[in-house]
Amino acid sequence: MNDPGPENRPDSAAAADSLQWRLQAFEELSPAQLYALLVERVAVFVVEQNCAYPELDGRDPQAMHLSAWAGEHAPVAYARILPPGSRFDQPSIGRVLTVAGVRATGLGRELMDRAIAATRQRWPGSAICVSAQRHLEGFYASLGFATISPPYDEDGIEHVDMQLPAAG
Repeated sequence: MNDPGPENRPDSAAAADSLQWRLQAFEELSPAQLYALLVERVAVFVVEQNCAYPELDGRDPQAMHLSAWAGEHAPVAYARILPPGSRFDQPSIGRVLTVAGVRATGLGRELMDRAIAATRQRWPGSAICVSAQRHLEGFYASLGFATISPPYDEDGIEHVDMQLPAAG
């Protein structure tokens, strides 16, 4: 499968109405789906951010993978949900991305709302953590996350750890 390229990705909020949402365990991802998701993760976290780091960190097999697809081979939003003890003591959400053509449409907020709901369903009564890029701290705070660490450098980008209290 080839990268669909920007010309085949949705470029408006209207396209968000036709998205197909998937929540899959690693073993439920087809090779083509996994490849398409990894293409977008590398495009955002390595290429766009000009940051060489170990994107394939060994945590994908234990994660749940939440994604929105504009077509069979066109993921436009993605988040990885990790179980407690894999990155933090609590469950966590990471590798959160939307492709450039759908940014500032509200899709990132919908993605996080869905990721939070899926995490709470799997681990009710648990707080949820994120390692947030510092420039996105306000976005995560608007979802109820509070900063729980001083800023730190991760792969050349300033981050903070944030936590969403357990529901109820």
